[in-house]
Amino acid sequence: MGLGTLLFWRRPRIPVVELRGVISSRGLSLRSAGPLIERAIRSVGKRGGGHLILDIDSPGGSPVQSDLIAGAIRRQAEKAGVTVHAVVQEVGASGGYWIACAGDEIVANPMSIVGSIGVVGGGFGFTEALARLGVERRLYTAGENKARLDPFRPERPQDVAFVQTLMADLHERFKAWVRVRRGGRLQGEEARLFDGSYFLGDQALALGLIDRLGSVDDLVRELGGDRARPRVFRPRRPSLLSRLPRLAADAALDALDARADPWRMR
Repeated sequence: MGLGTLLFWRRPRIPVVELRGVISSRGLSLRSAGPLIERAIRSVGKRGGGHLILDIDSPGGSPVQSDLIAGAIRRQAEKAGVTVHAVVQEVGASGGYWIACAGDEIVANPMSIVGSIGVVGGGFGFTEALARLGVERRLYTAGENKARLDPFRPERPQDVAFVQTLMADLHERFKAWVRVRRGGRLQGEEARLFDGSYFLGDQALALGLIDRLGSVDDLVRELGGDRARPRVFRPRRPSLLSRLPRLAADAALDALDARADPWRMR
């Protein structure tokens, strides 16, 4: 082993966890991200100098998985005494921003998309299409509201009110999390911050949604010095050939996921 190789291995290594993609039970989830977070935090005591970087690029998705991932980050980081730095790449919006708020600081590019603190839901109605086709809908339920939001039935005002109440509750939980994590750093009126709008990185900085501008590479050098390198923790992806037989099934399951979860943070 040469001197150059020895010097390379002596370089500081800062753990970086990649959290990328749509947040869902079949995508970016606690199941996929949890082991990475655990391994990365365990490595901090050996080489990380007490710091962990989250490399976030997500437009959002499931509020449940967003909360589970963020909660896991905070619990493990506090237990290990690790400082968490969340870095938004292209997008850290809605559920992606929820996860970013698990960081002790949030960093983004001036042109990153940040924020979108809100909840969206909806679907389609096919009642008129069925009528034109001469198709009769037959549905049997036990429970007055078991078929609530069925796209083949006319929309009922009470169903709309029910969904809006659920979405408002999710929104309040989202806002409460941001207030807890960002505290006095938020600037401006909450009506603007929490109306679902998204902002460029430099706008988010002025509003206190992030702490400063930068990148993962900048942060690695800042935390570990010019010789520091990232130690990246990312999910293992199967080869394309091994995935081909599952593509049709995955598409069907994704459609079912969307039907079962009509409101998302995105």
